[in-house]
Amino acid sequence: MPLTKAYGFFLSVLLAAETSFVSAFYVPGVAPLTFKSGEEVPLKVNALTSTRTQIPRDYYRLPFCVPDGGPKMASENLGEFLTGNKIQSSPYELHMLTETFCRKVCQITLSKLQAAKLRLHIKYQYRNNWIIDNLPSASISRGQENEPLKRYAGGFQIGFLAGDSEMPYVNNHVNIYVDYHKYEDEGYRVVGFAVEPLSVKHEFQDYNWDGENPEGYQKPLKTCSSNKHIQRGDIKTGQVVAENEKILYTYDVIWMESEIEWSSRWDVYLSEDHLVPAQVHWYSITNSILVVVFLSFLVVSILVRNLRRDIAAYNALSAIADEEEEDEKEDEKGWKLVHADVFRPPQEQPMLYCVFLGSGAQLLVTVLFAIVLSAVGFLSPARRGSLMTAFLVVYMLSGVFAGYISSRLYKAFRGRQWQLCTVITALLFPGIAFGTFVFFNIILFFLHSSASAPFLDVIIVAAMWCCVSIPLVFVGAYFGYKAEAIAFPTVTSTIARAIPEPTNFFMQPRVAVVMAGAIPFVAAYVELFFIMTSLWMDQFYYVFGFTLIVYLIMIITCAEITVLLVYYQLCAENHRWWWFSFFSAGSSAGFTFIYSIFWFRQLAASRMVMTYLLYFGYMFLICFGMLLAFGTVGALTSLWFVRKIFGTIKVD
Repeated sequence: MPLTKAYGFFLSVLLAAETSFVSAFYVPGVAPLTFKSGEEVPLKVNALTSTRTQIPRDYYRLPFCVPDGGPKMASENLGEFLTGNKIQSSPYELHMLTETFCRKVCQITLSKLQAAKLRLHIKYQYRNNWIIDNLPSASISRGQENEPLKRYAGGFQIGFLAGDSEMPYVNNHVNIYVDYHKYEDEGYRVVGFAVEPLSVKHEFQDYNWDGENPEGYQKPLKTCSSNKHIQRGDIKTGQVVAENEKILYTYDVIWMESEIEWSSRWDVYLSEDHLVPAQVHWYSITNSILVVVFLSFLVVSILVRNLRRDIAAYNALSAIADEEEEDEKEDEKGWKLVHADVFRPPQEQPMLYCVFLGSGAQLLVTVLFAIVLSAVGFLSPARRGSLMTAFLVVYMLSGVFAGYISSRLYKAFRGRQWQLCTVITALLFPGIAFGTFVFFNIILFFLHSSASAPFLDVIIVAAMWCCVSIPLVFVGAYFGYKAEAIAFPTVTSTIARAIPEPTNFFMQPRVAVVMAGAIPFVAAYVELFFIMTSLWMDQFYYVFGFTLIVYLIMIITCAEITVLLVYYQLCAENHRWWWFSFFSAGSSAGFTFIYSIFWFRQLAASRMVMTYLLYFGYMFLICFGMLLAFGTVGALTSLWFVRKIFGTIKVD
């Protein structure tokens, strides 16, 4: 029956994963915008991004055209600011169903500083991120046979370096393709948006424009027509980036009717037009499930069989007459011998152990809720920053779990400094995370990066931490200390039992800890690749159904492998299992960090020190969170297991 229930559970989650992968859906409240023919369709610009530097830049820090009256900030939520989004108005004017041919935006004469700045950003492969009706711009390039190639994530390049001379060229002309769907008696809705960037050295017909005279906007150009859209083959000379170069920015707008409905317009973005087949994710899930099934059979075959035999033997010894008991005890061996020491509190840092488990429980609940909300569609990519906002809110509210777990354990250890334990639980991981964020935020501020969150938003995060999370930790700790202490089935002796030397190399605790982390990592490494790509290479990731399955599989794997190893350590008469169980399950974080070091090469990162600091700093923070979360799984599962087996035997 348990296996049947487990199979049914995995089947239901797999169906949910398939649903979340096949279709994208929206949160109630994301209302569609309907435009009439000729009505203005606003085009907004977001921060410039580069996978090579990982440092977003404000769009208008480069010599690009500015709208009349200056750019205006779009209303943004907390999550957008924290993730480096900076959405502003643009000078590009689009009107529904109105074709535009080579329209001039502005002309800029590059100074020495502007030319150097633009050249550097082109070298680091910065990309524009434009938005129409909340849809990010796809990028259109051309293949070897001039066939159009679309990339739906990461925006489009601001320029390029010539292959032979390394001369920088700026993409000063864009063909804007907008797909629309017609709704009878309602109007038109935008269902697709793509940009084809082109570099064109524009020339006027017998006219020299200074970039300021209004009549220059009406003068014809030799390089483009007023009734024909520019094609890549029509371009004779690209626009080079150099001091005193005059760069004329122009654009075409092409409207195309589409059968795609508004509710399905994000599908192609999330699947990258099926660039990554669903079979890859299914392979990842199948690989993970096989690991779990293998481990489950291993645990059942070893633990259940051995435990039944051990428990029966130990209880039989207890039934022997008093005059024979002493002789029989000489033959005792195995995990029963440590019954007087197995529940002895950790000799090293028992308070820190409780703090780690409380923090890990808070992270476990937060990640689970965030993934579930994303998988069922409550966190839509149409709402930028919603995942970050939800993560922060759930994490703050989950502080009650951290306080409760740490206080229950600390009370079981007979700790007396419960106030200090609660304070450290409330401050440790959030403090490290907030300190890391503020440190990077200050550096990014001096680097003039848009990833630097405004001071007000930093204050809001700090207020959420101090006024919500910390009080909830104390609330949880209050209920934890008020609850009855965890009852242990055996009495702990006054003097600790000596631990014998390991019988072989693999029974050494440090070796076992390292080996234990490899198995959960193997169960999740395929999906981890896609998560890393989304996190650091500006790719969309929305197959959270698969993520939920992998997350649950990692929890199960960590629990099973830790219980198995703790059993063998107890059989070897090693009663110091508290920290061992924590690090055995949490060591998968170490493998993840090592994997991130090798994966870093895919970014082709710049030599900027800040790029390395950002990447490895945040990856260390993520892996430390993994250590706490999965270590908590292993420790709590082992606590349940040890209490269970020692509660089934009779001891004096």
